[in-house]
Amino acid sequence: MCGIVGMVGRGPVNQEIYDALLLLQHRGQDSTGIATAEPSGVFHITKARGQVREAFRTRDMRSLLGTIGLGHVRYATKGTASSEEEAQPFYVNAPYGIVLVHNGNLTNTRELTDELFHKDRRHLNTSSDTELLVNVLAGELQATVSGIDLEPDEIFEAVSRVHARVEGSYATIALIAGHGLLAFRDPFGIRPLILGTRRAPDGSYEWVVTSESLVLENGEFEVVRDVMPGEAVFIDIDGHLHTKQCAEDPQLVPCSFEYVYLARPDSIMNGISVYEARLRMGDRLADTIAKYTPEGTIDVVMPIPDSSRPAAMQVARKLGIEYREGFYKNRYVGRTFIMPGQSARKRSVRQKLNAMSSEFKGKNVLLIDDSIVRGTTSKQIIQMARDAGATSVTFASAAPPVRYPHVYGINMPTRHELVAHGRSIPEIAEELGADYVVYQEVADLKAAILEGSDVEDLDMSCFDGRYITGTVTEEYLDWVESSQES
Repeated sequence: MCGIVGMVGRGPVNQEIYDALLLLQHRGQDSTGIATAEPSGVFHITKARGQVREAFRTRDMRSLLGTIGLGHVRYATKGTASSEEEAQPFYVNAPYGIVLVHNGNLTNTRELTDELFHKDRRHLNTSSDTELLVNVLAGELQATVSGIDLEPDEIFEAVSRVHARVEGSYATIALIAGHGLLAFRDPFGIRPLILGTRRAPDGSYEWVVTSESLVLENGEFEVVRDVMPGEAVFIDIDGHLHTKQCAEDPQLVPCSFEYVYLARPDSIMNGISVYEARLRMGDRLADTIAKYTPEGTIDVVMPIPDSSRPAAMQVARKLGIEYREGFYKNRYVGRTFIMPGQSARKRSVRQKLNAMSSEFKGKNVLLIDDSIVRGTTSKQIIQMARDAGATSVTFASAAPPVRYPHVYGINMPTRHELVAHGRSIPEIAEELGADYVVYQEVADLKAAILEGSDVEDLDMSCFDGRYITGTVTEEYLDWVESSQES
């Protein structure tokens, strides 16, 4: 899971890309990068480890010249989180010169790596699947283009060939030197990508394509629409928009975890309000809590800030139980789920949250979180509630049990790391130290997200083990796990 943005303007785009990355910071904190291009085709690239506000200096911004550009915030699912070489964007010098950023996770990296070496004669310098993707795109462009000039139809043909070779999830933005900006989305639309436009002072159009709609709102862009699954969007250097469906059998099956946790609540993805979806999750979770917890065992409902707050408010309202804020969040510590490495995750929980004893002492508390993945954070939070004086602790998750690895761009790679894998719910409660644990039902989560929308299906593979691309095998999962452990 990463955050990406691309812009085509009539003036310098460096500051607006920087501002957009600040808005997308929740999608990745390992590293960040910006690339811009001048009309002549000269690229300027700056990338570094850490968060956006730490990575770029005034001298960097001054060097990022051009009216077209892209940016990236990284949350590592492939490669090494601490390596600056793994930071995006990635660059290849032929054909034309391409700079590319990518949000997602390719699942046939072994095959692609072998093809690029033996067939395409291309060298890879990192283990990043983004470097794989830019080289596959470059190779297909090289094979498609017949002359010096580059026509939109030739670009779209190259993207069609990329779809035929690449498996997994990918929302991609690329700059092609001297020609324009290309964006495309995998044939299942697993990772989000949205297109927006606004009028420049001279009456021409400026464009943005990005992971979340909040970037459009902040920059006063109008939403055009979500980039469709399998579709490619090309905006030339004069600001003209070209689009084409490049996949043979596209179908929209977005990632459910975007709505559970990853996206900001003020975003709209695939026509679905993230905030309203989380409210509906709370409504449905309340019914399950009432079904599985004894009457009178809950005095107050408390969220684990911040992403579970909408669900917790609805649980309290529907159950008729008092809603209270028992945890204070230190906003200067990173989100624990995307901290690199389990040890860092363990260290950061008590730095991040403080339990106010006045809200816990002598009370039977119901804690609501958006999800329970490894259980490390949940276990510590439950103990913090007990240390603050709670009489009993019921812990509820707005998402179902995470029992399977997520291979489409979220860091849930190994089954033995997942607290729900191979355990019953009472066993999970014992492992976490809770009196009761309640999970959202799989069907309820799906219904809560899809209600009122035109979307018909979701990727829920980490909950139900159904990998929608149809290319994820048991052998692949074993290989992923062994790669993570080595």
